[in-house]
Amino acid sequence: MKFDSNILLKNSVPLAVVAMFFSCNNTLKEVQGLDIATYAPLSIAQDINTKYTDSGRLTVILVSPKMVNFTNREFPFYKFPEGIDLTLFDDDQNKNTVTSDHAIVYEKTDLIDLKGNVVLTTSTNDTLFTEQLFYDQKKEWLFTNQPVKFRTKDYITNGIGFDSNKNFTNAQVLEVNGRIFIDE
Repeated sequence: MKFDSNILLKNSVPLAVVAMFFSCNNTLKEVQGLDIATYAPLSIAQDINTKYTDSGRLTVILVSPKMVNFTNREFPFYKFPEGIDLTLFDDDQNKNTVTSDHAIVYEKTDLIDLKGNVVLTTSTNDTLFTEQLFYDQKKEWLFTNQPVKFRTKDYITNGIGFDSNKNFTNAQVLEVNGRIFIDE
């Protein structure tokens, strides 16, 4: 038995179209079954200024033009699309600040993702500049694999990557590619 390739091709094209139609039909039904509430934010807050206390002691001040609450998602998070200005107070009420153009707080993992012009300044004026910085709230650990500039009173250190505990007592620039001594 000999098959003509033109006949086989002509018969397989309509079959492929029919198969695509039915496979898309199931996807269309799934998409139509989703409601807008699944993807819409749970709430949106404007001009927020939130103060957190622990045992009557002020620990954090969070200021942001906008916060979008997506805690209705399978992987819940809060988004700060217009940036944040965060002030953190340690046990001795020393003030540390963090600013960024954008931030996301992931509720399940307690991870904070800061992006865009991230500047972290400690109470001793040590300052970290980078485009992205993560803070693990459970481990109280800061880290990034992005280029950084870390300025202390004695040095400016440039590198790729950064690791530190929350108090900066164990801060280190990874893959150092430049260090400048500051003589004042």
